[in-house]
Amino acid sequence: MQQLAPGIYAYVQPDGGWCINNAGVVIGEDTTVVIDTAATERRARLLREEIAKVSLRTPNLLVNTHFHGDHHFGNAQFSPPATIVAHEVARTEIIEAGLGLRQLWPQVEWGETPLTPPTLTFHDAITIHAGQTRIELMHLGPAHTTNDIFVWVPESRVLFAGDVLWNGVTPFCLMGSIAGSLQVIERLRELDPVLIVPGHGDVGGPELFDANEAYLRWIQDIARDGHASGLSTLEVASKTDLGEFAGLLDPERLVGNLHRAYAELAGLAPGARIDVAAAFGEMVAHHGRLPDCHA
Repeated sequence: MQQLAPGIYAYVQPDGGWCINNAGVVIGEDTTVVIDTAATERRARLLREEIAKVSLRTPNLLVNTHFHGDHHFGNAQFSPPATIVAHEVARTEIIEAGLGLRQLWPQVEWGETPLTPPTLTFHDAITIHAGQTRIELMHLGPAHTTNDIFVWVPESRVLFAGDVLWNGVTPFCLMGSIAGSLQVIERLRELDPVLIVPGHGDVGGPELFDANEAYLRWIQDIARDGHASGLSTLEVASKTDLGEFAGLLDPERLVGNLHRAYAELAGLAPGARIDVAAAFGEMVAHHGRLPDCHA
């Protein structure tokens, strides 16, 4: 648990790989807000215990930044009594996806993670007042998924970016949009944050915009060349040198990102549904095994 400003904390889980996400806490005079939970019962309980060390109040609001299970499987550790807030599409996707993520990594000690979807949803934006602290929740369009929201604390200039921004970890847009992510990053830059809590990886600053943008533009470039040459996404991935991005965690996501970039080159709208299971299967084939998950 890292204090970023008075009453504002980031809960960072190393190393930020598959299903090892970050969370956040904002404490006001009459409200304690939690931003995302964790993938397993054990990790969510640990999060709850750490929150109890910095807040005398049981959290009464919980924000889920998007529908992926590593950010909401721990909801039941907080709700009830907390009201769960998310984008309206996130609620639909959470219910539709269920606990399917658990089946990918059966060796993980998931524990009891009953599906606990949001009960309060919104379309574009909503504001939470935690005492004197203003917390703005915004949906800016498809990026990591179709239902990402951002938590902005303007007084302290702290941004909780969910999985639209990563630090030291490969971005992943298979279920969202490469082009949309770049547009969202530009809009988030306009907020002028001082501190950014990414969905995975260490807390950073505005340099995270540059790092994520550079990777996504590189994906667009190699996808454009490969598509023009008639190569498949697997063929592009197999001949691509990761170069400056070789040090990012979970590099196999290259294949999934290429699938999304190819879909956009084919004219599909940002966030349009594609065969995610097939793309993930190709990613596994390229990697030579199922990606590692240490949740």
